[in-house]
Amino acid sequence: MTTQVAAETTAPETPAVAPNAATAVARPAGPSVHMRALITWLAIFPLVSVGMLLLGPFMEPWHPVLRALVLTAFVVPTAVYLVVPRLMAGHGALSRKAVERSAQRAARKSA
Repeated sequence: MTTQVAAETTAPETPAVAPNAATAVARPAGPSVHMRALITWLAIFPLVSVGMLLLGPFMEPWHPVLRALVLTAFVVPTAVYLVVPRLMAGHGALSRKAVERSAQRAARKSA
């Protein structure tokens, strides 16, 4: 049984339908680690700032660790489930447009 599993995991997968080169669209690579870090920071910083402004006066007498706990309990899910995916989608749209423009320029040069 282990021989069969090893053979299955090392066998290269072949696509059921070969992509047509004429209809293939160039897709940009995913964002780099540095771009993902920047996008995450762009999501977290405003949320923390607004959270501190809104909750700060209410939480002032609390212990700093409890304040951080409550603030991050709101900021992290908001960033992970709402803000970061939208920023990543925006980055993807911009990247796709850049790839399309680059392909159009290359087509004009070769024609």
